[in-house]
Amino acid sequence: MNLICTIANLYVLIIILRAISSFFPIAPDSPFAPVVRILYQATEPVFQPVRRVLPTLGAFDFTPLVVLIGVQVVAGLLGC
Repeated sequence: MNLICTIANLYVLIIILRAISSFFPIAPDSPFAPVVRILYQATEPVFQPVRRVLPTLGAFDFTPLVVLIGVQVVAGLLGC
């Protein structure tokens, strides 16, 4: 159970880092580009289905918030 809680906490951190990184333009040759690419690869498989269900609200993407809440709820149900 401890491993699941740790993974959930790490995924929450990854979601937050991805949300923060979306506010800054990262050039492909930037030293941060590989890190941002990893963040996108880790979150996009979960974000994509949620985006299909969520209505678009202009320029705002609430997908990270919805997934973050979902991870927290599941972790809470598992006793984390």
